[in-house]
Amino acid sequence: MRPLDSQEKITVNNPLHITLAGNPNSGKTTLFNHLTGARQHVGNYPGVTVDKKEGFFTFNTNSIRIIDLPGTYSLTAYSVEELVARDYLVNEKPDMVIDIVDASNLERNLYLTTQFLELGIPLVIALNMVDVAEKRGIKIHTQKLAKLLGVPVVPIIARSGQGVDELFTTVLTASGERDHPPTLLRYGPDIDEALREIIPRIENSHLLTDTYPARWTGLKILENDEQILDKAQAADSEVTRTLVQRSETLTHHLQTTVDAFPEAVIADHRYGFIKSILRQEVVTRTFDNNRLYTSDKIDKIVTNRIIGPLIMAAILFTLYSFTFNFSTFLVDWLASLFALLSQTVDSILPDGPIKSMIISGVIDGVGGVLGFVPIIMFMFFGIAVLEDSGYLARVAFMMDRIFHFFGLHGSSVMPFIVSGGIAGGCAVPGVMATRTLRSPKERMATLLTVPFMNCGAKLPVLTLIIGAFFSSHQARYMFLATVAAWIVALMAAKFLRMTVLKGESTPFVMELPPYRFPTLKGLFIHTWERTWQYIKKAGTVILGISILLWAMMTYPGLPHQEAAVFDQMRQETTSSQSADIQDELAKINGLEAEAKLRNSLAGRIGIALEPVSHYAGFDWRTNIALVGGFAAKEVIVSTLGTAYSLGDIDSQNTTSLKDRLARDPHWNPVVGLSVLAFIMFYAPCFVTIVAIANEAGSWKWAFFSMGFNTVFALILSVAIYQAGILLGLA
Repeated sequence: MRPLDSQEKITVNNPLHITLAGNPNSGKTTLFNHLTGARQHVGNYPGVTVDKKEGFFTFNTNSIRIIDLPGTYSLTAYSVEELVARDYLVNEKPDMVIDIVDASNLERNLYLTTQFLELGIPLVIALNMVDVAEKRGIKIHTQKLAKLLGVPVVPIIARSGQGVDELFTTVLTASGERDHPPTLLRYGPDIDEALREIIPRIENSHLLTDTYPARWTGLKILENDEQILDKAQAADSEVTRTLVQRSETLTHHLQTTVDAFPEAVIADHRYGFIKSILRQEVVTRTFDNNRLYTSDKIDKIVTNRIIGPLIMAAILFTLYSFTFNFSTFLVDWLASLFALLSQTVDSILPDGPIKSMIISGVIDGVGGVLGFVPIIMFMFFGIAVLEDSGYLARVAFMMDRIFHFFGLHGSSVMPFIVSGGIAGGCAVPGVMATRTLRSPKERMATLLTVPFMNCGAKLPVLTLIIGAFFSSHQARYMFLATVAAWIVALMAAKFLRMTVLKGESTPFVMELPPYRFPTLKGLFIHTWERTWQYIKKAGTVILGISILLWAMMTYPGLPHQEAAVFDQMRQETTSSQSADIQDELAKINGLEAEAKLRNSLAGRIGIALEPVSHYAGFDWRTNIALVGGFAAKEVIVSTLGTAYSLGDIDSQNTTSLKDRLARDPHWNPVVGLSVLAFIMFYAPCFVTIVAIANEAGSWKWAFFSMGFNTVFALILSVAIYQAGILLGLA
């Protein structure tokens, strides 16, 4: 078994289409990395920001295309990951689905398996981490399990590759079998009676039967699955209305008799089906069921009510210290490289718009963003360690107690973390992750406050300002910025829940995966995937916006009369006998460049905002960058680089942006802190605004987020700057 290189991929004809599916932390991605190595393609599914991982490899001369679906606990449409997984399975129809099941947590993992069986997809179960199960005294009789489930079961250890060859031998054999009838589970007399009534109506009207089994569609309607209901409504509104009425009758009956919704009853019977299988001598235990496992022993310390948060704070501070201590020399090296590149272009090209665009728009703009790649890379590596080890789930568990106090649900923790709660995330998937919240008000409060987190787009901006004015304590200030983001987000959520989104918090239950040692291959792959996404964004979106903003900061240029004044100044300087003629000419050129920038379209916008922004300490060039940040926060760095390159009155225009800000008379540590606060909390980027509008179902909440966040950020920045003036620090 070996991965295919890029040339081989082109020549492969009709490779076997295999999909990996399973719960988060089940080892699915570990198996994918083992099969494909670094030769894999990572993109996004259409319309969402969920990773789409695809790779190719050969096994016994068979060419195989393998897709790694996002980890999910079920196929119910509560989250974007569940929607992506379900849609891919029913629309793409892979030749075989490998369900990765954690052998040490069999009952929980088989819940997803039951839904695969009900959907009637071709399935092979990869029973992963059998070594962990054995250490816990758990022995699983795979042949008995396979017989009871009706699908092949192969024990493997994905980390080491043990059993993988046998797994794919089984997959190749099973892929030739085309008959995969759906498994019929029983859900009690009430639901079974409802299914008996609605399945014939679905079949007779051919409602979605080209895509889903009729019984499965019926279950989804009884579960009030929004996506299936929308599709059914679009296909046949009259039949769907009848089916929904039957579902509402069932819901009312169950609420009256057993105080439960249909989806809860269905889930209970699925677990009952799983338990009935496991009790048939499928699992035997050699140790005491109540013994404390290693993960449990660790959790008694790291999730302790008092010690746990202190450990969490120490881990985060260590992450930032590691990032800045080990990335500084690479950042400085890249800054020198871009400075050298700028000097080279300056010496080669003649003066004119092309030269200005390349130096100020591309090198100083995009180069300023790319200069932070080492910091991004080290940060993502540290986060990958926390994710792959299972610690991030503990962070969510501990934060749940705090979230309830602020009127949020425990499941809100993960959207906050995904959005950048430990820095480096993205608010768009964070907003989409709020789909797991069933309470509409908790969901709305969460999606409106996750943009306060320090996402990966803000990271280079924060690093720039902290490096310019607080360089001796970078890790400390980045840690404080993270803490401030959490505090502000939670306070904003509390305000929303006490005003426009009043309501009680709902209870929270989550599963803590066992701790594991991350593999180096997995860490490097995860780090590279995220770093590459950042680099691609800098080379595409940020490049385009940087060039657009360069044009706005360049044109229409100076009027002829003002340009003539600077020409006259140069002539007078040239004809003089001054010994510092070159320095004087450079200063005149710098003054002219600043005048051009002031007269440009962007300069006029920045100056127009100064009557308000000066209360927060922002000058007109800073305003230009902040306006650009409405499109994407990384643009702030590239725009500052372009603005201070075009308008630098110093003759030494080859220093880094960080040094330019530090020496600029309009900037000081108080201004830096004020700008830092504004960037952290003002309006989300445009893509996040669109995501909020889509998830909230209304643009009014998207505009509310823009206005609420920006007004709050401005008030905070004004307070910081004015306090600095009163204390004599500004």
